[in-house]
Amino acid sequence: MSFESKTPSRAGALWLGLTKRCARCGSGHLFKGYFKILDDCPKCGLHFEREQGYWAGALAFNMIATGGLFAIVFVTALILTVPEIPVIPLLAITIPIMALGPIVFYPHSKTLWVAVDRVLLQRLDPNERNDLN
Repeated sequence: MSFESKTPSRAGALWLGLTKRCARCGSGHLFKGYFKILDDCPKCGLHFEREQGYWAGALAFNMIATGGLFAIVFVTALILTVPEIPVIPLLAITIPIMALGPIVFYPHSKTLWVAVDRVLLQRLDPNERNDLN
């Protein structure tokens, strides 16, 4: 399916992915519930899951985002509280980050991965390549 509307720039497509929108057309409403992404964009028809195991990149983004947030909070807390590190309050903050972070970022990681795959990895069908020119 070709899409005649203006295709977003690479940075714009990444932003759209981060905000749970289609990297090709910018349409929202890509999820059926919180955890289930649609097979195709309802507006432009972009197919999301290109092959078996496609979402491994989204899983990696999710782990990196959660681990990065944990590291920032943990190191900042250590720097601000040395030498008397409050272990219990630190655990009270970091454990929920590690437990809830992947759940909160889950849908964002999927649409962000579609955007990265589309605009940075250039894994496009021949008719999709014309959309980026």
